[in-house]
Amino acid sequence: MKVKEVAETLERFAPLPLQEGYDNAGFQIGLTAAEDISGVLLCLDVTEEVIAEAVRKGCNLIVAHHPLLFRGVKCIDRSTIVGRCVLDAISAGIGIYAAHTNLDNARGGVNFAAAKMLGLEGVRFLQPVAGGEGGSGIIGTLASPVPAANFLQFLKTVFHADSLAYAAGPQSEISIVAFCGGAGDFLVDEAVKQGADIFITGEMGYHRYFGHGDELWLATLGHYETERHTIALLHEVLAEALPGLRLVETDVNTNPLRYI
Repeated sequence: MKVKEVAETLERFAPLPLQEGYDNAGFQIGLTAAEDISGVLLCLDVTEEVIAEAVRKGCNLIVAHHPLLFRGVKCIDRSTIVGRCVLDAISAGIGIYAAHTNLDNARGGVNFAAAKMLGLEGVRFLQPVAGGEGGSGIIGTLASPVPAANFLQFLKTVFHADSLAYAAGPQSEISIVAFCGGAGDFLVDEAVKQGADIFITGEMGYHRYFGHGDELWLATLGHYETERHTIALLHEVLAEALPGLRLVETDVNTNPLRYI
């Protein structure tokens, strides 16, 4: 299996033009397009531990959700985690590819996968782009209304979250659900506009919780928690298109946050 085949598969499912203008999806550290792949390690974040895992498990390509190279890098040395990861990957001959906001914004992508986990019906983009080929967040409906307190507990279970922060809304039951993995507070107003009973995301700025108590519930589960299922999604996309490709899901918990 060649590197080119993996990139082409991912970009058919989540075309790079769907990424946000600030993003840096695609190859971070490249192998040549014709190079053979010994294995692909799938992860949410690239860390030194993940690169060491790739070496240990014989994978010469890492496919991550979050880009390692996100902001401009003017110096590569061992004083930063990015520099150490770049040097370790190059030294080990490992390529790094990121499918980030293009995978968030793709039909069937990160947010649609979460909708399936929640059992939502009639799922559509919360904020579609022109033409409807992509968009931010999703909105859908539960098969039947669920008491809000029960639904919040359900969220913790589905996303394996140690904690959940919420701001209560006016209704006692949840039926229409809006969701955006990661940092999605830019979609709160759109969720209100479309009549959602609850908006769920990974993290929000403190002040975004204010002023919505008579409109909808707000719930945050953690950035990592609302996107860790991306690893399984990447596995599914690649396995279906490239059945002979060796795929390994990381064993490293890259969430930098712990809860007490």
